[in-house]
Amino acid sequence: MKILKFGGSSISTPERVQGVMDIVLRSAKRNRNLISVVFSAFGGVTDALIGLSREAAGHSSDYRSSFTALKKRHSDAVRALIPPERRETVQAAVSAMLDELKDTVHGVYLVKECSAKTLDFIMSFGERLSATIIAEALAGRGLNAEFCDSRPLVRTDGNFGSARVDFEATNRRIRAHFAKRKAIQIVTGFIGSTASNETTTLGRGGSDYTASVLGAALAASGIEIWTDVDGVMTADPRKVEKAFPMPSLTYAEAMELSHFGAKVIYPPTIQPAMDRRIPVRILNSFRPDFEGTLIGRRSCSPYPVRGISSMDDIALLLIEGGGMFGVVGFASRLFGVLARHRINVILISQASSEHSICLAVDPHSARSAKAVIEEEFGLEIHAKKIEPVSVDPHASIVAVVGENMKRTPGISGRLFQALGQNGVNVLAIAQGSSELNISVVVPKTDVSKSLNALHDAFFLSGARTVNLFVLGTGLIGGTLLRQILGQSESLRRGRGLELRVVALGDIRKMAFDRNGIALGSWRETLDASPERADLEGFVHRMKALNLPHSVFVDCTGSEDVTAAYEGILKHSISIVTPNKIANSGPYARYRRLRDTALGRGVRFLYETNVGAGLPVISTLNDLTASGDTVLKIEAVLSGTLSYIFNTFGRDRSFSRAVREAKSLGLSEPDPRDDLSGRDVGRKLLILARETGLALEPSDVAVENILPEKCRRAPTVEAFFRELEKSDGLFEERRRQAESRGNVLRYIGTVADGRAGVSLSEAGPDHPFFSLCLLYTSPSPR
Repeated sequence: MKILKFGGSSISTPERVQGVMDIVLRSAKRNRNLISVVFSAFGGVTDALIGLSREAAGHSSDYRSSFTALKKRHSDAVRALIPPERRETVQAAVSAMLDELKDTVHGVYLVKECSAKTLDFIMSFGERLSATIIAEALAGRGLNAEFCDSRPLVRTDGNFGSARVDFEATNRRIRAHFAKRKAIQIVTGFIGSTASNETTTLGRGGSDYTASVLGAALAASGIEIWTDVDGVMTADPRKVEKAFPMPSLTYAEAMELSHFGAKVIYPPTIQPAMDRRIPVRILNSFRPDFEGTLIGRRSCSPYPVRGISSMDDIALLLIEGGGMFGVVGFASRLFGVLARHRINVILISQASSEHSICLAVDPHSARSAKAVIEEEFGLEIHAKKIEPVSVDPHASIVAVVGENMKRTPGISGRLFQALGQNGVNVLAIAQGSSELNISVVVPKTDVSKSLNALHDAFFLSGARTVNLFVLGTGLIGGTLLRQILGQSESLRRGRGLELRVVALGDIRKMAFDRNGIALGSWRETLDASPERADLEGFVHRMKALNLPHSVFVDCTGSEDVTAAYEGILKHSISIVTPNKIANSGPYARYRRLRDTALGRGVRFLYETNVGAGLPVISTLNDLTASGDTVLKIEAVLSGTLSYIFNTFGRDRSFSRAVREAKSLGLSEPDPRDDLSGRDVGRKLLILARETGLALEPSDVAVENILPEKCRRAPTVEAFFRELEKSDGLFEERRRQAESRGNVLRYIGTVADGRAGVSLSEAGPDHPFFSLCLLYTSPSPR
């Protein structure tokens, strides 16, 4: 015997029911009709019945139109699924049930009350209607099938809404019923009845449980749970884009994942199957040929972690105080009072100091839990031995599950490292001695980020998606975007790295897409964006998206942007930038940015501040980190000035060399920005600070080689006219250097705790003398 179960999403429309019937017919043929099929209500019907009940209990006449819509849906299903010759009989049976439902709901409307018992009875109509219609539809397609109301078979207690099964009575009744039946039974899921024949429900998702109870009673060869996903996923695919189905799980792993939010399995489902060692397979009715996930005694997987699950809405209660230490029976009183008031505790964490206990409960129970605990320990609170209970109602639980975790060292380390690197604060931790589950409580706002970060850490073998927020799309930013586009496939294959540009901004507009902006058409996307440029808004949106592995890329030269760096780093977002302003400003800010990045476990990278793409800064960092002392730095730090002083000579005046640099795009639009030496001074200051010198910008002596009249010229053209008048001054310095066999170089020097930039001479034995070889034949870019 094989048990098949189909959920509401699999039978949400008549077309979907036809597809499900194809699956049932194939299974019946394959298993020689030794099958039984459990059905939920049609998709959305249970919610509609609950809404209908609430409307009636609230004495709203809207319940009538809701009932009419429900009646039409089932009547339409009969017309679509039942052959004409059987349709009238089936419609009569369906109408009789709907009339009974109508009378019941009208009674709720009259008394303005819907008890848990009445609601269970009303909800039972969903499964009874769907199973009746589908049983007749299968019979119409030639299958020997008949409707089976599970209420007389599944005996439960009177805990309406989530009844507990009496397995001894239930097993006896199921076996007796099936022993008498030759036809394939089409069974109502979700519902049972008490010893006095009052209708009960087994909890939302209880149709899975019905299938498991049925399978256990009949010693089935297997149970198939047909749903709308490809199996048990490594994480919730609605939150983790890269989640994928696991081929197998153990019973224990499946139970842990279902308890912590894996909605593909109803938590109680596994136990009856596990007790009888019946394999359970989770399958996708939309892709019936996919093998799904097999749940059994053993599982096979290359991953130590089998899944990452979450409970999105929990409240965290903290009970703390010195009066708890060494007090025998404190925990008994605490959990006893919660049990007496039927408050379920989801997670428990206690410090070894016995100074505090954390409890996670359903948010709807938080207020009453706080009240009953404070009542129970009123004397201790009054004596200030215990603090009043604090409640965080906006928390979530993220659970990492896998039986192999206990044989794999470092799981906890990887978990907390992944969360810490992404700025996720862990509020509480719980791990059982079986090491099957590590659960952490995090702020609700961080649950999606946590799931994605952990999924990358445990399932993608070091591969990860880096979410980039790029501000500045000029020469530098535009070049970066082209590089990312050109290298994306190589990075993905060779380094397991996917760079996703989530946001772009320039001086006009900004554009956001959390799924990634297409880099082949980024300019068109930015131009078409209705959002105007807004630095504060850009940073706020970046923080609000709260994506894992977020990196802010500042391709501007703006001081306003660098002012936002500290707040960005504090939000655990890394920064990469060629912008030198932040690192060459006040030393206190320079130090604060590094300390913030270190404290938050994020990166602040600025290699291109000095030396373009050369690893100058990282080399200095490696030297100092290994204990070396940097005695002296000499550097030519401006490509523009290097070109000018290598081009300037006997056949070319200084002013002409500057004009050529500007025409080739080597200089700033106003060459005085380069010739002033300020940019070189900034770079030298950064290098000096990387060696450990706590220098301020004013500590760097910068020689401005321009005459006063050149500096004060009102326009660039006026500057060039004044520069031409000064050609003689520069030629004289060149001739003097040449007479000594030297060349002119604009050199930055750090030595003896001081830093300075000046136009200096370099002789044939100096490394900078040969720099002229690089520029002997300049050509336009």
